[in-house]
Amino acid sequence: MHPYLFELASLMAIFAFAIVSPGADLAMVMRQSLIHGRRSAIITSFGIGTSLMFHVTYTILGLGLIISQSIYLFNIVKWCGVAYLIYIGIKALRAGKTDMTELTGDTDAAHKAQSAFKAFGLGFAANALNPKAVFFFLSIFSTVVSAHTPIPVKFGYGLVMASCLILWFVGVSLFMTTPKMRAAFSRMSQWIDRASGLVFIALGLKLATEKAV
Repeated sequence: MHPYLFELASLMAIFAFAIVSPGADLAMVMRQSLIHGRRSAIITSFGIGTSLMFHVTYTILGLGLIISQSIYLFNIVKWCGVAYLIYIGIKALRAGKTDMTELTGDTDAAHKAQSAFKAFGLGFAANALNPKAVFFFLSIFSTVVSAHTPIPVKFGYGLVMASCLILWFVGVSLFMTTPKMRAAFSRMSQWIDRASGLVFIALGLKLATEKAV
């Protein structure tokens, strides 16, 4: 096997577990699916995937190492992430009941409910403001990827990972917006908002306890 293919396979074997593990990204996509519909959830998925390339880029350029070794920079990223998660958690708790039957597909109601820019930004920020990603990508790239691997190849690895992440969350978006799921949750939107709000706040509080290592 070509060494680059072996590196990519090793990266993806590790990354597969990170993709499916519960976290802020999954909670965000599920809430977007149930509250704002398929279109917003898919756009949010692309925001998350784009944010992954942001992490990969600074890791390749060496900024990830600087952040991981600087308590000051780490805390800036951490507390921005904490503030963001708690903010969207409080917004979810304060949200009223939503008729999800009107917020699926590409209807005018769905477009008015949430702009593409906001949907994309929610996904990008949820992932970008997670300091755990700094250590995750720094550790797997420094462990699995050779220092002699050309930078364009490393970016190629990142694109493959981002594409897989987007496909996973698009799949979640499609599943959560099927007619059966929509019908099951159509009368529970307010409780979904409250539950997701508590999840985001809990994730924010958990992040607040994280320490640089």
